[in-house]
Amino acid sequence: MCLLDEVLDWDAQHIRCRTATHRAPDNPLRSHDRLGIACGIEYAAQAMALHGALAGGAANVAANVLANAANGAVDTIAGRSSRVGLLASVRDVRLVVLRLDDIESDLICEVTHLAGDGLTALYEFALRDRDRSLLSGRASVILDAGGRLRI
Repeated sequence: MCLLDEVLDWDAQHIRCRTATHRAPDNPLRSHDRLGIACGIEYAAQAMALHGALAGGAANVAANVLANAANGAVDTIAGRSSRVGLLASVRDVRLVVLRLDDIESDLICEVTHLAGDGLTALYEFALRDRDRSLLSGRASVILDAGGRLRI
């Protein structure tokens, strides 16, 4: 499942992505014909994974990463193995609206890498529409350096 449509910009500490998938009637996160705001955490988690792949040198072009993920190649990016990451916790989450599916504009997901040691990563995240912040918080990710995590 790939929820992000486009990487707008990225560098070693930050990535900003755009998506319109929150309006799709077949969005896999919809429940009872709605997409709740807490699903925005999954959008942020996908942006964190994408940032980790790009910043770690696992891909040379952001478009290839999105294309591979959309085609189900979640275990390889640009022919190289990617590391499994586990979202360990979210903190200071601020939910500003109730739903995402009724947001008319595209969503912008922005994550910033705050700290990490090769085994863990701490990110700050925000999900916005054209005019306002919809969701924000921080997330801790455990990276599978030894290849022992099984998903």
